[in-house]
Amino acid sequence: MYFEKMVEIIVANKSHVKYAEAVCSLIYESALKRGTGIAKRSPEYVAKKMEEGKAIVAIDGDRLVGFSYIESWQHKRFVANSGLIVDPDYRNTGLARKIKRAVFDLSRKLYPDAKIFSITTGLAVMKLNSELGYVPVTFSELTDDHDFWKGCEGCRNYYILQENNRRMCLCTGMLYDPEKHKSAEENTAVGNPAGEMIPEKVLSPKRIARLRKNLRKIHLV
Repeated sequence: MYFEKMVEIIVANKSHVKYAEAVCSLIYESALKRGTGIAKRSPEYVAKKMEEGKAIVAIDGDRLVGFSYIESWQHKRFVANSGLIVDPDYRNTGLARKIKRAVFDLSRKLYPDAKIFSITTGLAVMKLNSELGYVPVTFSELTDDHDFWKGCEGCRNYYILQENNRRMCLCTGMLYDPEKHKSAEENTAVGNPAGEMIPEKVLSPKRIARLRKNLRKIHLV
């Protein structure tokens, strides 16, 4: 049973390296269940992110129950929050939203001028992104770093990305541009003592699905 007050959501450090294997297992199991690929990461890679303080872990006692990490691209101009995973026993509890918020805040702290982006097929993730201020965009607005897109090779839909010259796939691209949020964040800081960002508009799942359809049309033009 899940007890929210018992779960710690914190920035990872070297003391959490022991959970690297568990993280990789959760990511792999999730990919199998969804039937889509996911960028494969080794325990060594996950451990490095933990040691660098570029990951968020959710811990219940001695059990790892959630994780996400940060990657930077194009000389830190772009940042991706990747590998969001929650233990099956802790899903549908709001934990994913809290991890997403924590890794987003960490990204803004470490890379305040970077654009934060995401590619996903999940409406739930798109909704979480929109709550944080992301908007759907074409792939041309995301990083053009070859190493990032190479990470898609483990996906069963990678051939679609290749056939469309990396202009589109089944995933939807979403982007948070700090330049477009500066004034909103300044107003929030004045009117909101808690310092939580209040998005101008949260996209509903139906609105997101409609935008995805329109973006595909744009890609195919």
